[in-house]
Amino acid sequence: METKPVGKTGISVTSLSFGGASIGNLGGIVSDDDASAVLDYAWQSGIRYFDTAPHYGRGLSEQRMGQFFKDKQRDDYVISTKVGRVLSAGEPMEEADGFVQPLPNNVRYDYCADGIRESFENSCERLGTSRVDIIYVHDIGDLTHGAKDGARHMNDLLGSGIGALHDLKQSGRIGAIGLGVNESQVCIDVMKETPLDVILLAGRLTLLDRQAEEGLLALCEEQQTSLVLGGIFNSGILATGPVPGAWFDYSPASEEIVGRVNILQEKAQEVGLTLAEAALQFGLNHPAACSVLLGTGKVRSLQRNLDAAQIDLTDAARAFVTS
Repeated sequence: METKPVGKTGISVTSLSFGGASIGNLGGIVSDDDASAVLDYAWQSGIRYFDTAPHYGRGLSEQRMGQFFKDKQRDDYVISTKVGRVLSAGEPMEEADGFVQPLPNNVRYDYCADGIRESFENSCERLGTSRVDIIYVHDIGDLTHGAKDGARHMNDLLGSGIGALHDLKQSGRIGAIGLGVNESQVCIDVMKETPLDVILLAGRLTLLDRQAEEGLLALCEEQQTSLVLGGIFNSGILATGPVPGAWFDYSPASEEIVGRVNILQEKAQEVGLTLAEAALQFGLNHPAACSVLLGTGKVRSLQRNLDAAQIDLTDAARAFVTS
């Protein structure tokens, strides 16, 4: 599988990567056996970049990845996780933040230096590693926290948190620093204050949603910041098509979105692609992207997406997905 560089760091990642939210039981239970099977299928298919976070099942995704990687050579894969949420022992629960039967952990937001260090060390323990290739600051910004708390968390990050990340990078404990977010403006705001190696951007640079084109892409090119693209199906509608009940951006799609997706689907079919194939190929062929995340807890779903990634594009299809 093709690899691409991450900013100026010397780290390279496979053009397709595995996203670990689903194996944290996002929206439904994934058994330990099924989690192991989908991770193994990703590995056997050539994927060597795996992303996770404390948020995914209150540490369950990280724990499962750590179990999977325990027999692998550390230099044979790239792993990313996130800081901003700190876990601590709590009571068992049936559901938390959309994750079913998560680990019994409490969570608090903390973007200051001490919180970032605590989150990082706890993640290393769950992952069974002393170093993490990429650390993303997770869900910083007003979209997650609102204006008041968002400003406070941003002050914590820029005041001391980012310094802790640079210290970890300088010591060799992490290889690259970035943001993991669902909005473009917060990336621009942070990049005006401090350089970033990479951004995991979910849903804002897709076949349907081009928000990142409004200033962020130019800034990434100027600062040599790479993009990892998540949410390439925009919560499902670019995978299912404009069917009744289709979701966009974590909620039922509006009539306006359904209408736009209808047009995209027709254009994709005209050049011999399904809508899902076009959405995946858009990410794979975007010059700003170093990797496209595929997040699933099912082997058959991962297999379907890997097959879509391997199709040969006609000139007309390539022109459509790169337009």
